[in-house]
Parts: sequence; structure tokens; C-alpha cells
Amino acid sequence: MEPFAWFASSDYWLGRLVFQRGLAGVYLVAFLCAALQFRPLIGERGMTPVPAYLRRVPARRAPSLFRLHYSDRFFAVCAWTGAGLALALAAGAGDAVPLAVSMPLWAVLWGLYLSIVNVGQTWYGFGWESLLLEAGFLAIFLGNDETAPPVLLMWLLRWLVFRVEFGAGLIKLRGDRCWRDLTCLCHHHETQPMPGPLSWFFHRLPRPLHKVEAAANHVTQLVVPFLLFAPQPVATAAALTIAVTQLWLVLSGNFAWLNWITIVLALSAVDGRLVAEAPNLPGPPLWYAVAVTAVTVLVLALSVRPVRNLLSRRQAMNRSFDPLHLVNTYGAFGTVGRVRYEIVVEGTTEPVAREGTVWRAYEFRGKPGDVRRLPRQFAPYHLRLDWMMWFAALSPAYAAQWFGPFVERLLEGDRDTLRLLRRDPFPGAPPALVRARLYRYRFTTWRELRSTGAWWERTPVRDFLPPTRLGTAAPGDGSRAA
Repeated sequence: MEPFAWFASSDYWLGRLVFQRGLAGVYLVAFLCAALQFRPLIGERGMTPVPAYLRRVPARRAPSLFRLHYSDRFFAVCAWTGAGLALALAAGAGDAVPLAVSMPLWAVLWGLYLSIVNVGQTWYGFGWESLLLEAGFLAIFLGNDETAPPVLLMWLLRWLVFRVEFGAGLIKLRGDRCWRDLTCLCHHHETQPMPGPLSWFFHRLPRPLHKVEAAANHVTQLVVPFLLFAPQPVATAAALTIAVTQLWLVLSGNFAWLNWITIVLALSAVDGRLVAEAPNLPGPPLWYAVAVTAVTVLVLALSVRPVRNLLSRRQAMNRSFDPLHLVNTYGAFGTVGRVRYEIVVEGTTEPVAREGTVWRAYEFRGKPGDVRRLPRQFAPYHLRLDWMMWFAALSPAYAAQWFGPFVERLLEGDRDTLRLLRRDPFPGAPPALVRARLYRYRFTTWRELRSTGAWWERTPVRDFLPPTRLGTAAPGDGSRAA
């Protein structure tokens, strides 16, 4: 028998395989999002440039490879390198090399993405960024086919998915009253950040079914996570229940890779013996067992603050307690909006705005705009600008740092910024003026859809940004549009 064979078990072979391959797939999407969107968002000429951010923020708060050097070319190299490495690991490269090589490959992947998140500013302030980093850190120490999966690390994966689900359940129970009277989902499908192609149909489900949805959500998030720690096959049943619930969320909206990484984490608890006979994998070498033990102790020590947060009546959601995002707290939709607001950005070639001026709208890829356009499915891909536009509609404070620069780039006809959009209404030359108006959106009824062909009905509320040209002040952040 190999030394420390008791420390690992081949019974977890399927959980490790599914988790590592699935996580590599999520990493691939994340790095592609970074590579394809960073220039207009955080590049050297971006809305919130990385160099300026690094000058403001000390290294201890945001450790990153880009503190050694930053250029758009270097960032692109890092992002595409991460995408290529993630693709290789998803294809099984981690099992094709020795254990001492596989672990550094996962560490490079984690380090590259940590470097991106820590300079990403508001564009990377989402819970699924920290979730990917926390899961990615654990993946470094899960080993490969040269050794049986370490039991302690496999249980830490369950601890992570427990915090994701239970934290989300508690934030709902403590938050909006509609979660307690089971009516939140009468509104959520319509007011969520980025509806999907089936969201209209989910919204139009009968009210009693919405209550069943909400009740099932409470059971899945507040009861089922405890069963992950039960003996098999109960833990497998709990994992599959969580996975099915997450697939329901995938169908009803766009939440980047949050649902997919939660599914991958949950499936790590599936008992491989239910699928096939476990392979006879060797036990871990001494150095590896020591590393796994040290990581387990570290994670348990860092879990103290997240646990305190879970137990607190002032529970915070989606917060990192250390700059490496090693152990975090999670949660979503403690409050559900009853009304949907959208910012419609428009431009005109006329030099002076007057009554009768013809304004043409910029169309975004994911967020609602044209009332006749059915929302599209983009998740697990993350449209960062579209998401931030949803937050900006809730409060101009969310747009204080970047909306003025965004308008400036539209007035300049900046190609990188325009690539973030679905349609540029001024393909020949940039507009003379840009404005933004706030609208109230609601899903149409069945009768309205049949008669008008429109999925949305919208009503103007107020100006968000008055007609603005290059060289004039951009309200909201005190900066200038040029």
C-alpha cells in the first residue's frame, strides 16, 4: 500500500474529473470575456484605465502581475494565454502530465485570472469572479490521475457550494419580504439584470407556480445544502437537486457563469461508484499530502469570517475578506425590484437639439432596448457593459466612474467601445450629440404580443443625461466628455 493511501480515495474519481474539466471550461469563458472586452473597459484608453487604478490602490489591496508591467498588449497576452491553458486543461492536459507539472498549470491559471480581477475594478465586482478564484485555488491541489483524489479537498468543494447556496438562501430570507410571502418570482423574471429568451414566458406563468418556484428555491438553498455532507447516495441526490435548480435558472435568465460553476461544484459530490467501478489509483506522495493538509487548515481558518457573516443579521453578500479571494461570502437577490428601468442611449448628427430632432438609439447586445427584440441567451459569456447599464438604471451612482467616458467614446466613434454594442446607428461618422433617457420597461401581455409583436412595453421617465457633445460636462462624475 502506498504511504498515506488513507488520505485519499479513488471513490471520488468522477467528482474530481467533472469538477476539473468543468472548471477549466468556465475559466476558458472567463478569459475569453477578458480578452475580448478589456480594451474599452480597463485598457490604456479605457473608461477606467488599469494604469490609473494601480497608481491609486496599494499593492497589498490588489496584488496583480500587472503591477510589474502593464500595456494593452501584455494584458492581451495574459488573457489569451489563460484561454489557451484553460482549453488544454479542459481537454485533459492536467492528466497527461506528472502531478508536479499539473499543479503549477492550475496555479498559473489561477494567478493570471487573479491578476485580471484585481485590476478589473467595477467591471469585475461580481460574486462569480471571486467564486471562480476560490474554486480555482482549490483545483490547484486536487491532483490528477497519478493519485487518488484527496478526501479533504473534495469535502472543501462541498463546503464551498454549501456557502454559495446557503448564503444565497439566507440573504433572501433576511431580505425582501416578497421572499417570505413567496411572491418575489412574480417580479424577478421581468426585472432581473439580463433576461433570456425564455424569461418572458417564465414571467407569464400563473401566480401559484411562481409561489411554487420561490418555495422550491428556499428548500434547495436552505435545506438541501446540508445533505451534501450526508452519506452516499444522499449527497449525490442533493448535488443533483442543486444542479437541476441551477439549470432552471440558466433557462430563465443570464447570470454569466454563476449557474454553471455552481453546477460544476455540486457535481463534485456525485458518487462515482454509481456510474462505474472506481479505478485503482495510487495514494498520494508525502509532499502532496503535506500540501493538501496545509491548504485545508488555511481554508478552515479563513472560513471564520464568512461563517460569522452567514450568522450575522447584517449579512453581506458577495464579499471577499482577503485580496487573494481565497474564501469568500456569497449571495444574490436579497432584494427584488418590482419595476424595471432601462437607460436608452441615443445620438443625432444634428449640431443643435431641438423639437423634432431625429435621435437614433444604440442597441446593446444583451440588455433590453428595441421593444420588438426577444432577449438573447449569452450566459455563460458575461457582457460586462450591459450588466453595468442595468445597475446604472437603478442609480446614477453606479455609473459615476464610467458613464461620462463611455459617452465620450461614442462621440469619438471609438471602435473598441462600439464593438461592445450590437448596433452602431452611425457607421459613417460619429454623432454630434449623445443623450440618455430613462424608461420604464415591462413585459407585454399575451394579447399585446399578438397584436403588436413587441416583447416589451416602455414608458419614458426622465432624462438620464441631457444632449451632450465633445467638450461639455458629463453629469454624474464631474468629468468632461472630452
